[in-house]
Amino acid sequence: MKQKSFPLRRFFTPTGVCLFLLILHYTLFLVLPMLIAFVGSFHDWNPLRGTFSFTGFSHYQRLLTNELFWSSLRNTLVFSFVVIAARMILGLVIASALFSGLTRAKNFFRAAFYMPVVTPLVAVSFVWLWLYNPQFGLVNQILGTQINWLYSKSLALPAVMTMTAWKDYGYAVVLYLAGLYTLPKDCYEAARMDGASSWVQFKKITLPLLKPMSLFIFITSLIAYLQAYIQILVMTNGGPGTSTYLSSYLIYDEAFMKYKFGYASAISFAMFLLIGLLTLLSFRVNQRGENA
Repeated sequence: MKQKSFPLRRFFTPTGVCLFLLILHYTLFLVLPMLIAFVGSFHDWNPLRGTFSFTGFSHYQRLLTNELFWSSLRNTLVFSFVVIAARMILGLVIASALFSGLTRAKNFFRAAFYMPVVTPLVAVSFVWLWLYNPQFGLVNQILGTQINWLYSKSLALPAVMTMTAWKDYGYAVVLYLAGLYTLPKDCYEAARMDGASSWVQFKKITLPLLKPMSLFIFITSLIAYLQAYIQILVMTNGGPGTSTYLSSYLIYDEAFMKYKFGYASAISFAMFLLIGLLTLLSFRVNQRGENA
């Protein structure tokens, strides 16, 4: 009995071609680079010298005793959670204000608040670099001071965090505003009939019902900010000293300035595990809160 051949034309459908291109894309630009970086983290890898010699877990052992790695990790966590808190609080307050008033101008303000989000981060960083200039910067002119914001070890990182929060809070405004439109009106009507104030309604109804949206904003923001480095590269170059080193900037410095690709790969996978752990922890905390 002859075996029927499997016709290849079954694969040449729009769905099959799209699926093949999707798999090819993720394989070439995600899976393969990750595998190369993972293998490279166990090697002394320097493309300029052409070295790729096996070193075992030496790079990961170095992480445990490298003060710069731990200080950059502390800066990254502080940067991430402060900016996320500012982003979510400002976003929720402004979204609530837009939802309760400004009926005709709501679309205008929504677009205006979202405009910085879609503006290239490099351009925004250069603008704020000018705003923070100690001689003619607008920030010092408004405050009546002559502070070297980006040249102070104690102020440089908060200055960058302020810029990042200003640029990105419009993302939370749009998402929270969309979430507010989906909330059931009958809950608020029942609360008003019971004499609940606006603050009680916000605390007891709005915040709990917006928890899924808040979790989504938190997770996406956490993943983004744990990888932040463009604003550091443009505004401070990690300085003064190493006071604004973030983990991603440390990876850039080790890989493309010192050409220690093996050590940079080890830092990358340490951050990959941290991001996965914090994301999983956030989901678990949210689940416990819903079950409580």
